Amino acid sequence: MLIRIVKLTFKPENIPSFERIFDESKNGILAFEGCSKVDLYQDLKNPSVFFTYSFWEKESDLENYRTSDFFRTVWGHTKTLFADKPEAWSVAKVNSSTPE
Repeated sequence: MLIRIVKLTFKPENIPSFERIFDESKNGILAFEGCSKVDLYQDLKNPSVFFTYSFWEKESDLENYRTSDFFRTVWGHTKTLFADKPEAWSVAKVNSSTPE
């Protein structure tokens, strides 16, 4: 299992557009093989900053999504809304306080 974390910073006037894009595309992301969860978080101190967390069974599942026409379309619309360059990390859980 890997978790893909993406930090996205938007122009304030573009936040509603991004939220709409996310709402319209989250089920499409979940439909990809290996994706079990997609969450959206907003920074409490800077509402222009969002984080997406997507949970993937294996790296090849994430790569299949990232090379898909679906991703290219969604990302094409999303990147026009940015105020800053996005950042992304692929991480694995090392320890947890909750049982699995």
